[in-house]
Amino acid sequence: MRLSPSVTSMAAMKVAVEHVRRMRGGAQAQLMRCDDEAYYIVKFQNNPQHLRILANEMLATRLAARLGLIVPQVEVVDVRPEIIAYTPDLVMQLGLGRKPCAAGKQFGSQFPGHPARLTVHDFLPDEQLRAVRNLSDFLGVLVFDKWTCNTNGRQAIFFREPAGDTVAASPAALRDSGVPHPASRDSESDMAAAYQTQGYTAMMIDFGFCFNAGEWDFPDAPLRGLYSRHRVYDGVAGMESFEPWLSRLEKQITERVLGEEAAQIPPEWYAGDWNALERLIERLYRRRERVRELILSARNSGREPFPNWKVKHA
Repeated sequence: MRLSPSVTSMAAMKVAVEHVRRMRGGAQAQLMRCDDEAYYIVKFQNNPQHLRILANEMLATRLAARLGLIVPQVEVVDVRPEIIAYTPDLVMQLGLGRKPCAAGKQFGSQFPGHPARLTVHDFLPDEQLRAVRNLSDFLGVLVFDKWTCNTNGRQAIFFREPAGDTVAASPAALRDSGVPHPASRDSESDMAAAYQTQGYTAMMIDFGFCFNAGEWDFPDAPLRGLYSRHRVYDGVAGMESFEPWLSRLEKQITERVLGEEAAQIPPEWYAGDWNALERLIERLYRRRERVRELILSARNSGREPFPNWKVKHA
């Protein structure tokens, strides 16, 4: 498969206009407001983890949206030299030293609302966790993380939409957000409105360590990809519980789809190494057929992540 380079026009990019705050995490991301008045968590090319983290975030998040998972809208964000020069917090902390964040094309993950009005949680008590409206997404993202060999712990955030706001999620994810029982809606605004209720929504975030971060290989392990709160897997009774995620992966993620999404990545984010990106895509395509085996490996690991999956279902 031959890939075509991304051509991201200045008009297509979001432009960072205001720094809001530093974010937690090893990539030392920054929350920034852009010229579309939305807020983005921005990861920079010179982050301490790896340049390819940006490529991984773009490719993996867009592919997760193709499967119908609720994930952020992702964009290329232009961070111009002048905003870095006049913002003391736009630096990378490196041991005892620091250096300015890189200017140019950076990765942006849209914050799911206005940060002054939306409270975001990374932990919910068990009672509230069981009531998350799209709890089945944790089964879908396990399928996804096994496929892409996410070597980081699965990260998710939880929020309730204030009245009058809309969900800042990938349109592709919103279209399929009824998984496993998609609802029929007339427009994306109607789909977003469906999330403006009292229940929490889970959004899957942080895909930078898919494909083993900067290594672009797949060191599989039985417990890799599992969410730390195994309660989200209480509904798993057997392999059939992971439908339709498995079928979508096997039937809808074609070589063409993989090529289209890979072509959206700015070449700066993988040092223009076309051959490495093509090899990654080819391996991803072949790995679709291994995910059932990888889930069975997790089930048989001895840690019992799926307590209601009985032997007869194995």
